[in-house]
Amino acid sequence: MRVYSKYTLIWIVLLGTLSSCSLFGDKKNATSDQVFQQGQIDPNLVTNSVGYVPLYPFITGVTAPVDVFVGYDEMTYVVEDMNPGDIKDNRLSVFDPNGKRVYSIVIPGATDVTQDRRLHVFVAGRKMLNDSVNFAAIFHIINVSQGNAQFLDTLVHPNCDASRAQTSFRGADDVAVQFTGLATLYDNTLYVSRTGPRNDVNSSVAVPDNGVLVFDKNMNNTGYSQGLNPNESSLKSCVGLSAIATNAAPPQRLQGVSTSKSFFSTLADKSKTIEFRALAINVVDNPDAGTMYGESSQFLNFDFSKANRFMYEPLRFKNPVDCYIAPDQLNYYFVVDDETDSVYIFTNQGFEGVNPPANSTVKKQIIASFGGIGKDGSSTGPFNFNNPSGVCYFNRTLYVADKGNNRICRYKLNVDLQ
Repeated sequence: MRVYSKYTLIWIVLLGTLSSCSLFGDKKNATSDQVFQQGQIDPNLVTNSVGYVPLYPFITGVTAPVDVFVGYDEMTYVVEDMNPGDIKDNRLSVFDPNGKRVYSIVIPGATDVTQDRRLHVFVAGRKMLNDSVNFAAIFHIINVSQGNAQFLDTLVHPNCDASRAQTSFRGADDVAVQFTGLATLYDNTLYVSRTGPRNDVNSSVAVPDNGVLVFDKNMNNTGYSQGLNPNESSLKSCVGLSAIATNAAPPQRLQGVSTSKSFFSTLADKSKTIEFRALAINVVDNPDAGTMYGESSQFLNFDFSKANRFMYEPLRFKNPVDCYIAPDQLNYYFVVDDETDSVYIFTNQGFEGVNPPANSTVKKQIIASFGGIGKDGSSTGPFNFNNPSGVCYFNRTLYVADKGNNRICRYKLNVDLQ
């Protein structure tokens, strides 16, 4: 067993100049060219088995962070719920690679953030009609990390839904609609997960509220997750979507970006008994039938010779609120559950755990999920969370928005420290 001494991990960020491809934006932040201290590992917290260890310093000085995303520009975007109960004060904050806050902007009702390969930022929030009435909205912003945010567009429900063009306003039902998650594809297509009370699958006009809206890079609504069940639990359910993630994610690269349209989602509707609350959805283009959304039944392969626990175990999760897919060769799936105060890690086959080291005698996935309350009853330790609300992954570093502890936690697998 290797003995770890106290040391500082130094990462050098080498940012090449990208070609003038329409998929990409320009990096103009001076910090992106610097050599910076990415983090420190406390040797007392490096476990003897395979697992995640804290990467210090955590990002503190944030207020009730509800989402975190490390962008293609390598800046960390954090959505803060500044005044619970009053959505008008929610804000998006940007931190440089050293964890220093460089910019903040108020976005009413902000809950989720993502960035596409052009460095365009998208925030799910609310469009205020007046002090008491507001609607689900997606804010499309550029130049955020440069401290000169410009709003290019705002998509507001129900007008942004092409299927609602010929329908009337639904009053309180339209106000109740929420955008619950954002993710982008390799070509800057935007996925938006949505929940709401109207879910008539027999309507010949409007699509159900529960589901995923698809927007092209010009913010035109080009599709909907037709075929997913908006009312019942199944392997193709979209009841109470709480988050969405795709295989296309930072860091920026010219080759090797996944072109898959499939996605990973979590379901957090507590009013229904939902057997599977984390679902991988296969998306394929059929020349005759159009885009088809289907189940990933291979996740039902409970091979106990390879793992002890599985993502698709019935009732595996309590209240999963966010998810993410590692875009590297590991391709781990992450789920954050705010009822168990934990983060869960799975392979892309649904096996819980991470790969054992190459020289290990262990042949099964090694469970590395962690969180919950510590043995001392505390939820503030480095391995504990209090109402975690967001998760992302960047360059083999796991980020968790620990809402109740007002911090962004960072972790690395101890086998990646060698």
